[in-house]
Amino acid sequence: MLIDTYGRVATDLRVSLTDRCNLRCTYCMPEEGLQWLAKPDLLTDDEIVRLIGIAVTALGITEVRFTGGEPLLRPGLVGIVERVAALDPRPRTSLTTNGIGLKRTAAALKAAGLDRVNVSLDTLRPDVFKALTRRDRHKDVLEGLSAAREAGLTPVKVNTVLMPGLNADEAPDLLAWAVEHDYELRFIEQMPLDAQHGWKREGMVTAGDILASLRTRFELTPEGAEERGSAPAERWIVDGGPHRVGVIASVTRPFCAACDRTRLTADGQIRTCLFATEETDLRAALRSGAPEEEIARLWRLAMWGKKAGAGLDDPSFVQPDRPMSAIGG
Repeated sequence: MLIDTYGRVATDLRVSLTDRCNLRCTYCMPEEGLQWLAKPDLLTDDEIVRLIGIAVTALGITEVRFTGGEPLLRPGLVGIVERVAALDPRPRTSLTTNGIGLKRTAAALKAAGLDRVNVSLDTLRPDVFKALTRRDRHKDVLEGLSAAREAGLTPVKVNTVLMPGLNADEAPDLLAWAVEHDYELRFIEQMPLDAQHGWKREGMVTAGDILASLRTRFELTPEGAEERGSAPAERWIVDGGPHRVGVIASVTRPFCAACDRTRLTADGQIRTCLFATEETDLRAALRSGAPEEEIARLWRLAMWGKKAGAGLDDPSFVQPDRPMSAIGG
């Protein structure tokens, strides 16, 4: 079991498979990209599967989410998914992606045992997409979403970040589109995870702003705390159902008290939080021949030291040095 001093138990493992990405989203990284990890620093496929296996069989992990960077860029992705899905007990598996490449991989991922996907899409306008991501790939993302739905990777969740002056006015249109295509839309407040440290709280589109915009066109009924559990998104029933919309208010309404996550970076570090400033090196232990019991002990020790919250509302908050692409979303 992965428990911390506040009584929270981690059952959800986020695994970053690569720090690389084929987009250059303005809220994540600079246009020229970043200094990528050297290949020897990355965990191998076997090392990833072994660490996930320890988490599932010895530490109580029941859900595994593959992230990046962009996980579809990992050459061995389908094989990793297949091996993780074969673990006993079998964890629920999901993947967070920008959707580029999903059209050609959705069926293979489903056959390998992937349960569902989250796809990042911030706008319905190709020109705005290009401005936000610095790439002209909007059509590819839409095709990837459709392929995921057809392959049965459901519910297909769409993650959206709204930014002033770009797409802040699109909330109602995005929800209408998601309802039409049977996707579950989730708006995420922009977080301070950009490599260039350009985030400013006062320029953020808040959960309150998003809900006010949605209510100009839709009737929203709160789903309730019992349905939410430890999930980060507060959800609302849209126009009486069955469709729902979520809002992840990471900044204005933090959910740290119910957090059940632990994170494994692409280079084998354990992070207790996206905003953690410390990491625990499992790669070194793994490559030095440490037995599984020792790796499990290191993981438990790391989680025992997890802080109460991210501290985004603290004036002394220090943004982590590693960008989101290196630690997983």
